[in-house]
Amino acid sequence: MIVSKNWLAEYVELDMSVEDLTDRLTMSGLNLEEFNPVGDDVAIDLEVTSNRPDCLGHLGVAREVSVLFKKTLKSPEPAPVAASEKSADAAAVQIDCPDLCHEYHARVVNGVKIGPSPDWLKDRLLAAGINSVNNVVDVTNYVMLECGQPLHAFDFEKLQGGQIVVRRASKGEKITAIDQKEYELADDMCVIADAKRPVAVAGVMGGLDTEISDSTTSVLVETASFEPVSVRATARALKLHSPSSFRFERRVNRHNIDWASRRCCELIVQVAGGTTLDGSVVAGSSPSDSEPVMLRFAQVKRILGIDIPAAECVSILKDLGLNCVEESADTATFTAPSWRLDLTRECDLIEEVARIHGYDQIPDTTPLPVVATSKSRREEVGDAIRTLLPGCGFFESLTLSFVSEDQRQLFKPRSEIAAVAVNHSSRSHENQMRQSLVPCLLQCRRQNERHGTANAKLFEIAKVYLSAGEGKPEHEAEPMMLGLVAGSDFLEVKGIVESIVNRVAPLAELSAEPTDLAEFGQGRGATLKLNGRLFGWVGELDRSLTDTVGLHDAATVAEVNVSLLEELFEPNRMYAPLPIFPTVSRDLNLVLAESVTWAELSEVVRSAGGSLLQDVSFSGQYRGKGIDADKKSYLVSCRFLAADRTLTAEEVEAAVQDILAACKEKLEATLR
Repeated sequence: MIVSKNWLAEYVELDMSVEDLTDRLTMSGLNLEEFNPVGDDVAIDLEVTSNRPDCLGHLGVAREVSVLFKKTLKSPEPAPVAASEKSADAAAVQIDCPDLCHEYHARVVNGVKIGPSPDWLKDRLLAAGINSVNNVVDVTNYVMLECGQPLHAFDFEKLQGGQIVVRRASKGEKITAIDQKEYELADDMCVIADAKRPVAVAGVMGGLDTEISDSTTSVLVETASFEPVSVRATARALKLHSPSSFRFERRVNRHNIDWASRRCCELIVQVAGGTTLDGSVVAGSSPSDSEPVMLRFAQVKRILGIDIPAAECVSILKDLGLNCVEESADTATFTAPSWRLDLTRECDLIEEVARIHGYDQIPDTTPLPVVATSKSRREEVGDAIRTLLPGCGFFESLTLSFVSEDQRQLFKPRSEIAAVAVNHSSRSHENQMRQSLVPCLLQCRRQNERHGTANAKLFEIAKVYLSAGEGKPEHEAEPMMLGLVAGSDFLEVKGIVESIVNRVAPLAELSAEPTDLAEFGQGRGATLKLNGRLFGWVGELDRSLTDTVGLHDAATVAEVNVSLLEELFEPNRMYAPLPIFPTVSRDLNLVLAESVTWAELSEVVRSAGGSLLQDVSFSGQYRGKGIDADKKSYLVSCRFLAADRTLTAEEVEAAVQDILAACKEKLEATLR
């Protein structure tokens, strides 16, 4: 927001230097960007945060100055001289989409003469960074910069039927805006129309057909309130932004609409002549009053750390325009003025007290109530993963949540689910929320290859987006996932996943089942389950997929659900002393049917081994000479241990025989 110092001085006395003025404004929340001389004026560029639309006009800034420097605010009271004819007899206004347009005011000024603006008006606009167009258009810009309410002036004689209809656009309907470009409208956009056609994109820009020209003699002045989300979406979809849309997106003061309309008509008559018709044509609902907010004086000290007297708190809030409806020794209840749309909670009032009292008045040594907190389960699980994976040679990646349709199609282990997409001018291509971390990690691996870093091992912990919410809990709509990509083989990456589970949830049971996902090579992928629940996937990617990405080397990926790990996380561990007696190992080379899996075999061995069996591990497999075509052999390593003695050969042999007997009975396995 560029503010003219001379213009500001019309509303509040400025007996301080520009440096003192801007320093105090900065300390109160209106940060100074820069200030520059413009003729005999000074243009002050202030950063106005999105919650302070009241400061998008000179009157709003002047109001801040009056409170900060304890000056009197002088606000104009427009009272245009009206003719006997009523605006309602000349024009009609109708709102067909009250959800997109809350309120619409129209006034008519007849007999205007279009021409150049007087010097004072040109100078004001120039200092604010706006070029002069003509006297009527300049007045609408002037009033917008004065009070923050956007306005628009139509050539009334070009409005067919003499009426205004606020409605949704028809799909494919087109309008040529005053920037002389044609725009195709969607059916969710709000337009201002006459009896036959759209004449403005509501809240964004007027149409070329009804703009003010040298031949204009009658003007319809529009002031309105439009739904901020609708204006923002329309401006972005059309890539058409304006000072008006900027203000409507941040909400306008509906109690100020009539003031702005009267002020505009008064100034039009002053600079362009003519006569204002009596009254205005109003459509829509009336604005509601703000809800009362209670301030507890004890909370001021608790939150700010300093003691500000209750009387000063009340005085500051009253100076800011709040109305004190009730006050006691401990509390005071206020209603916010119509221009302060952001004051809805107690902490908002405390913030107002702090910034006017002065943030610089809070000593650096003031102790603030700080409470030590412990890490959440998510943080502890994340820390454990980020500690383990670098030890395995992995580097953490941070990628964007947005992907293109082609990227989304690369890896879809959950089958086809509808994409969560955004409609934004800056996201015309990569506009879909990722459903897997793998595509982005593959892109990172490709970039590493192109820069000479072969076989980059990468991981990322982040959310994927499976739905737009729709009442689903967060862990289903936006689960936290861990993605891995490496040049290692299937068993190594699967082993890394096992290490993660052992580190985070050692009591959980991880199992792998073959999967037929097209993204994995034939027989080189698996679905992972944790305690019987879907945990993720691991596999070597099919060469067709790596070729699509542009990878030179093969890649193995894994993606697992961190949210499930959080549920099963074991923060406390019980440790046992190291055994003081030796272990005894036995390797069993078992021949069994091709259909028997390692999981089935290991389960039988564990259940038959008894209390002396300490561990069972896979040592290898064999198919070929000496074994039938429908058979295979697994080499099983068994470790036996007793906590209180050294095992005898007879004890170990008895356990081995029990294992062999169980394998033969349940799996028809024989010792090779």
